Amino acid sequence: MEISLARTLLRPIQTQDAEAVLAYKSIPEVNQWLGWIPETTEDIHTFVAKNPKAFNTPDTWFQLVIVQLETNTVIGDIGLHFVDAQQCELGYTLHPKYGGQGYATEALSGLISYVFTQLHKHRIFASVDPDNKASIRLLKRLHFRKEAHHKQSLWFKEQWVDDVVYAMLRQDWIDQ
Repeated sequence: MEISLARTLLRPIQTQDAEAVLAYKSIPEVNQWLGWIPETTEDIHTFVAKNPKAFNTPDTWFQLVIVQLETNTVIGDIGLHFVDAQQCELGYTLHPKYGGQGYATEALSGLISYVFTQLHKHRIFASVDPDNKASIRLLKRLHFRKEAHHKQSLWFKEQWVDDVVYAMLRQDWIDQ
């Protein structure tokens, strides 16, 4: 499964992506929001080996990388959790060097369109730390709506933290 867009390509993560992925996931401003922080390329190889072989399998996370087409460089990744037959959860990371240039907006927009128009899913949602302002701005730019703010609902990095849920229905996407 690949999605080719104007400036980016979305494709399944591969073992040869390990160094690029490790490079941005090791940056403190990036990994402050991550639940899993790889420490070695071998950690990423193990992660890649666990990526499902089939896209759109209920109760699995499928990991894609965001490739900048101009340079063929991995600049980020998107995890898509197929919660059930009708709902997906998004998780995403972008190398800060490429932030503010529209790459995340393009990649997520392309994936959302695919999920709603090709897979005919009913709902996509994302769970985000309320202090992750860049991620919240991105979700709002994509027209996600805030559905919930759960107080101290997650045990994350040795403390209880809030969790905010943003979501969109297929009809919301189609009506834009």
